[in-house]
Amino acid sequence: MTVDYFVMAAYLLGIIGVGWWGKKRAASKSDFLVAGRRLGPLMYTGTMAAVVLGGASTIGGVRLGYTYGISGAAMVFAIGLGLLALSVFFSARIARLKVYTVAEMLSLRYGDTAAVISGVVMWIYTLMLVVTSTIAYASVFDVLFDVPRWVAVVIGGTIVVGYSALGGMWSITLTDMVQFVVKSLGVLVLLLPIAVVKAGGFSEMADRLPDGYFSPTSIGGQTIVTFVLIYTFGMLIGQDIWQRVFTARSDKVASWGGTVAGVYCLVYALAGAVIGMATKSLYPQLASADDAFATIVRHALPTGVRGLVLAAALSAMMSTASGALIASATVANNDIWARLRRRTVSLDGDEIGSNRLAIVVLGVAAMGIACALGDVIEALTVAYNLLVGGLLVPILGGLVWKRGNLPGAMASMIAGGTTVIVLMVTDGLLANEPIYYGLLAGLVSYVAVSLLTKPTEEAVVQAWRRRLAGEQATSTPELSVA
Repeated sequence: MTVDYFVMAAYLLGIIGVGWWGKKRAASKSDFLVAGRRLGPLMYTGTMAAVVLGGASTIGGVRLGYTYGISGAAMVFAIGLGLLALSVFFSARIARLKVYTVAEMLSLRYGDTAAVISGVVMWIYTLMLVVTSTIAYASVFDVLFDVPRWVAVVIGGTIVVGYSALGGMWSITLTDMVQFVVKSLGVLVLLLPIAVVKAGGFSEMADRLPDGYFSPTSIGGQTIVTFVLIYTFGMLIGQDIWQRVFTARSDKVASWGGTVAGVYCLVYALAGAVIGMATKSLYPQLASADDAFATIVRHALPTGVRGLVLAAALSAMMSTASGALIASATVANNDIWARLRRRTVSLDGDEIGSNRLAIVVLGVAAMGIACALGDVIEALTVAYNLLVGGLLVPILGGLVWKRGNLPGAMASMIAGGTTVIVLMVTDGLLANEPIYYGLLAGLVSYVAVSLLTKPTEEAVVQAWRRRLAGEQATSTPELSVA
């Protein structure tokens, strides 16, 4: 595999170079955190697709296809549906807010108290996303290069933390575009058709695979509903996703670019499931379904192509890892640390330095956690359960229901988040009940407490409406990026 190692090494060095080049563009807080809010449709679409399709979507998607057949596409399909819903119904008004974090939106809508609790929940969620992506690319190194887990984590983590800290969102955006192209070429254009051909085509796969592998519901109706509740709704409110929305140069770019990216996710979902099915047909007795992706790549692809596809897998994982890392650092620095220090005014240079330091510290922490954990689906489920159970109702409620107020939002966060945590402990991390009852508790608390307490002051409501309309938002005229 010497040639494949060379291809992958060249790719990783190229990513570092692109990240270094992006450092020159990060001249202000806006540049560092949201790429100056000037991405055009091409770059916005590519980077949005790159950040939502990571290790869980690639390694996890193939694993689910290997285990359940075509219905294994349900998880990534739910992600695509969420991105479509976000882009069609919410992204335009989110982009007009001109904020940096979800907690800032909640602060504008309800008050600072809501921002503190939501910031902590969002920080835990984004940090867990970094961990899941780190686990994913470490699993690829494990199978292919026979290196200890901690070595794989340190190598990949150092690269991600390095280019993310150099130029912030500009470096991440530029590297994500490269990763989007490599991922599309490697997974969709090369691995998918080659795997199907190696397995003898769909007719031979149908003869070899267990019954139900071509059924869209074999994974279970309840599981599909849970995927929708966790991942579809999670796409609507995640800081890592919103931070990409903030990079769009206009609300139209955010809406249309996100819609195209959502359709791409649906295609990627089917591709992952089919690759998993082809792997099951060829290698039905793998010790672990998590090894399905690396196994089909290693044994089915020719030299050189194998290296490119592995680079594509790493692209998917690193895109999500870097996007989640800057989101976690942004929340930690701007929503938690700054409020603890009661800092209200600072220079752009100070903001860049503090956010850069947060990226490094949290990147190292994520690497440490990834060395201790092993299941990418479990880690991702924990992250999304906390996010959706604690924050979905107050965030969407704030956007669509004017009667919602601060006491209702606080009650919803506490009731939903607590219910999710308790049921994950008692019923298991992968149980369906935590998200079901967490959402129900959050919704009931939000509506009941909001109706039983005083409405939000009219001046605050009017200021919020003006902000949603973009009337108070200011922007610096800069060159847009296609």
